[in-house]
Amino acid sequence: MLTFPLSGSSSELVLNVLTMVLNQGKPLDRAYSHNFSGLKLEPSEQARITLVAGDILRRLNLYCFIVDIDQDEFDRLGSKLLNGWHLFHGLELPKMQYSLQVDEKLLKQKIETAKSIPTLWDGCPEWLDTLGQAQLGDKWPAERAALTQVPGRFIRVNELKTNREKLMISLAKEGVETQIVDTVDSALEVTSNSALFRTDCFQKGLFEQQDAGSQLVAAAVDAKPGMRVVDACAGAGGKTLHIAAQMQGKGRLLAMDIEQWKLDNLKTRAKRAGAHNVETRIIASSKTIKRLKLTADRVLLDVPCSGLGVLKRNPDSKWRDTAERLPVLIDLQKQIIDSYSRMVKVGGMLIYATCSIMPDENRNQVDRFLSENPHFSLIEDETILVSEQGFDGFYLAKMIRNAE
Repeated sequence: MLTFPLSGSSSELVLNVLTMVLNQGKPLDRAYSHNFSGLKLEPSEQARITLVAGDILRRLNLYCFIVDIDQDEFDRLGSKLLNGWHLFHGLELPKMQYSLQVDEKLLKQKIETAKSIPTLWDGCPEWLDTLGQAQLGDKWPAERAALTQVPGRFIRVNELKTNREKLMISLAKEGVETQIVDTVDSALEVTSNSALFRTDCFQKGLFEQQDAGSQLVAAAVDAKPGMRVVDACAGAGGKTLHIAAQMQGKGRLLAMDIEQWKLDNLKTRAKRAGAHNVETRIIASSKTIKRLKLTADRVLLDVPCSGLGVLKRNPDSKWRDTAERLPVLIDLQKQIIDSYSRMVKVGGMLIYATCSIMPDENRNQVDRFLSENPHFSLIEDETILVSEQGFDGFYLAKMIRNAE
């Protein structure tokens, strides 16, 4: 956490970011992009701003409680909340042009009260706590607390161009400090507040920023050179590029999505990474899937999900979402796995993945699929829990097709 208060200008940027998220409904990453665009911020100061904004969103209800404001009052009382955040962390108040004061005696009383309410202390909205208890039972309190922590900063070495040890040396020459992640062969953790995307290493395509848990999902695909592999929910392609490295650029890697702009971004990233065997294809209709029936050695389905495993990184979503969204997503996941699994050839492998830790989206969904599709069988599955590994939370299941 910070050791000295934000500057006045940085405080205003935090308030602007939070206003865009809480009052305008913008995703946190877009709010950062909008507010940082055109500014020549030092990487360390940008890191301080994102740290504060992210921490406030991870425990928004707690910070609102201790300064006695409602969440929907942020547009008027944001400076009071930011002052309360500083006092909560034992910091002097920032020097803002317009600033609402905090009753420090009341704040201390409120903090003591909050300590006796675990859900409040962990920044957990009521709908999420109810869902977490129902889905995870005794495991939920540890996950709830872990999801309030500052997320680690991880990168994946692009083995098409370098290796981990060489990358560490190259980054160190540019002032970026890293350390090896023992449990993930492709991962480094960045331990300095450095501007990664300004480095020559990034421009040369030597790495991608990707959570270590996400890297475990792509590693489970275990693609080999010469295979035919489909990443059917590719998005912007972080896992696609990881798979391309597994394939050593040999074979056919088809990245598919329903949104063209994501595939366009992937093309740019693939060119920088030297992933020349990546082919993109828009999913225009069910015919796109039917044409690929029984053709793929591997099919990765990183399906749309609640994102409840990545709340450390995307804390804004828990103040927008509700429990009612989950059944809609579960139905969509069912449709995708039932349809897209047809692309797996006999002897090929289907990898189902989410960035959720909720069983209804994960093992329960897989068990339902296997019960209705006996020509597939489960090889193994894994839930990457935030509290146990410190990464973002993910789920993956590997299944093999035994017959048509």
